[in-house]
Amino acid sequence: MTPPEDDEPTRVVTPHDPDESTDEGDDPATTGPRTDEVPPDVRKYERFTKIESGTYDRANEFLRERSYITAREWAIARLCADFRTETGVEMTKIGENLPELVPFMTDTYTPQAVNQARASFEEKVRKAGATFLYGAMSDFFTAEELDDVMYESTEVAKFLLEVEGVDLAVEDEMEAEDRISSVMREVREHSAALRHDEVCCPECGHEFGIDEK
Repeated sequence: MTPPEDDEPTRVVTPHDPDESTDEGDDPATTGPRTDEVPPDVRKYERFTKIESGTYDRANEFLRERSYITAREWAIARLCADFRTETGVEMTKIGENLPELVPFMTDTYTPQAVNQARASFEEKVRKAGATFLYGAMSDFFTAEELDDVMYESTEVAKFLLEVEGVDLAVEDEMEAEDRISSVMREVREHSAALRHDEVCCPECGHEFGIDEK
């Protein structure tokens, strides 16, 4: 089963949602999650505890107003980073234990659905990165405007990290912001030189001067 095109989380039959075809003899009390069925590392997982009372819609609305990603993609991307082993990401474990791992996710996912959400997140990050870097390199923003963009982006990113449970020290935050600003100033300076030099086609690699047609 694959997740839908819209922002609604993929729904599959889970212990939280008993199959309607369950035999009448089954005890309804056994349809909930069982502690002994949850892997130890899942029980110890402490991300997203700051939004235990939150809902998917609220998380999704927040992200949609400030980024390109959905709450589903955010949560699963975080889990894929945390549940990565030498042989790859534990897609099945993430999908089967999604409601236990992320409070605002109420349904389990198939491994295919987890992988699709992960791929969607990666694609959006790449496209957003290319868009942002072009804006920084094209001289569209002044240095001050670029600093404002970086500040706003950094604040949203820090908030998401804090919601995930990352403890950010003030000193570390300031140092990170200074380093990011320094890097972006260098990007702007070097791109200015690039615009007045030769241009390389990203498709074929052909280099041509700025006056060449």
